[in-house]
Amino acid sequence: MQQERGTILAMSEIQERLPILLDYWIEHNREHEQEFRDWADKAAALSSEVAQQLQEAAARMAAASSDLEKARQTLAKNKEGY
Repeated sequence: MQQERGTILAMSEIQERLPILLDYWIEHNREHEQEFRDWADKAAALSSEVAQQLQEAAARMAAASSDLEKARQTLAKNKEGY
């Protein structure tokens, strides 16, 4: 069992909540990634360095989303194996 903010989560509760959280985190990251890219385009006239840094942040956000997607896929495969 795992503690979260003073409550104990049963494995079944983790299995139920984790896919929902992963979906939420992936979508949330994609929204931020797009925001970063939009602002990089806007900032380009002001500073190419700032624009580049925002593009790099967007790329790292995309990589994080990819890792979360892999976790979601692995979780689904593990669930099928039960």
